[in-house]
Amino acid sequence: MTKGFMWRRKSNYAAAKEALLKAGQYAYRDRRAKKRTFRNLWILRLNAALRENGEKYSSFVKKLTDKKIALDRKVLSEMAMKFPEQFKKFVESVK
Repeated sequence: MTKGFMWRRKSNYAAAKEALLKAGQYAYRDRRAKKRTFRNLWILRLNAALRENGEKYSSFVKKLTDKKIALDRKVLSEMAMKFPEQFKKFVESVK
């Protein structure tokens, strides 16, 4: 179970048990933090792409909800990065 750990943490039972418990806590915490981190990244990318097109993130999201367009931030940020021309047309259509 403690393969990859170093020194006493892999050979001493008590230290290995403590290391495994702590590793499990970190893994649990960071699985949840990863979701927040990626959402922040998508919002950052989306905001940068929108500002190039003369739009603010908050007003753009408001317009999306008003028009009942259900695209999430992940899809929009990938669209802005990979297909900037289509994204620009999409932003114009939402305005």
